[in-house]
Amino acid sequence: PPSSQNNEQGSTLRDLLTTTAGKLRLGSTDAGIAFAPVYSTGTASGKSGRTMPNILDDIIASVVENKIPPNRAPKINVKSEIKDEPKDDRKCVQDDSSKLYSDIQYSWICDKHVLWLRDHKNNNNWKLFKECWKQGRPVLVSGMHKKMNFSLWKAESISLDFGNQQADILNCKDSIISNTNVKEFWDGFEDVSKRQKIKNGETALLKLKDWPSGEDFKAMMPARYEDLLKSLPLPEYCSPEGKLNLASHLPGFFVRPDLGPRLCSAYGECVAATKDHDIGTTNLHIEVSDVVNILVYVGIAKGNGVLSKSGVLKKFEEEDLDDLLRKRLKDSSELPGALWHIYAGKDADKIREFLQKIAKEQGLEVLPEHDPIRDQSWYVNKKLRQRLLEEYGVKTCTVIQFLGDAIILPAGALHQV
Repeated sequence: PPSSQNNEQGSTLRDLLTTTAGKLRLGSTDAGIAFAPVYSTGTASGKSGRTMPNILDDIIASVVENKIPPNRAPKINVKSEIKDEPKDDRKCVQDDSSKLYSDIQYSWICDKHVLWLRDHKNNNNWKLFKECWKQGRPVLVSGMHKKMNFSLWKAESISLDFGNQQADILNCKDSIISNTNVKEFWDGFEDVSKRQKIKNGETALLKLKDWPSGEDFKAMMPARYEDLLKSLPLPEYCSPEGKLNLASHLPGFFVRPDLGPRLCSAYGECVAATKDHDIGTTNLHIEVSDVVNILVYVGIAKGNGVLSKSGVLKKFEEEDLDDLLRKRLKDSSELPGALWHIYAGKDADKIREFLQKIAKEQGLEVLPEHDPIRDQSWYVNKKLRQRLLEEYGVKTCTVIQFLGDAIILPAGALHQV
């Protein structure tokens, strides 16, 4: 706390933790700058003595024993807030947003479950995003590629710069991982004739496993790293320096999640050609932190055995799509690249139970220590998604990600791609 506030009670849990932890790291046994510490005075021998304060006890003591100074009065009246709170937050935001956010171009998609911000340049987007984010709902922001240096993200550009690098490549058809030159992956990205073949002669469906990621990304691809950072949507939240990006501002003594970035690349049109669309490049899973995923490039493959653009569009249209997404598919200026199925975190237990039930039906061994979501062992195809709705009441949110779309997911949301 500033020196003028050293003798005041910490106003937030973060103040209390930061002050206490900071003192303890300096070796002091008196962590009571922000509040009066609680010490253990009784010992087995009956002697009294001071021991290292327990941080949780200190916090409890501060809250229970100390009064909040007048200048630290709470800003929100909890009782009145609860009394006036509408039963359906989502409905409230949707009803009010047309009046409150008339200067923002947006729509609601997926049965009003996902907010679509259509103008990435609008500096007021974060105000509407904030209301949606409070409710833990996914957000789509379109047009991010217009801010990027497109030439940096072309397949041939990455292959030329990093073709000699080694990376893990996953064949999504048989779940076999191999370590090979990155060039082998990128050369086949838009040319089917240069792709690997598996045992039965089929074309391999390959995915680069998070190559590169985190600090490796920044060190290996500084130009692309900078291009990505300057193009992030809602920089107040998504930029590492964003004032509302809480993870970036955690004190140093917290263990931070891996915030990336990482490059995720895969051959997608082979997925569309499979029966029942039962193969994905990313199986159903949960991220431990909030995620922003930007589609920076969509390749149009050539060669035998690959769907034409019209064929891919037809496969997309077979999905249970929102009317606005169907309209985007018919727009020749839009380039679809990825198909997402998203579920709310609150449905995780139902989905887990459903997948274990399906595994038993298929004669698979279901071990108690195995979690089908944590293990990322399932891609839920169309037939299973229908059963999930009918038997468990869990509706799938289907989103098509077009070139330049950023999909922002809250931590805990389940998704497959």
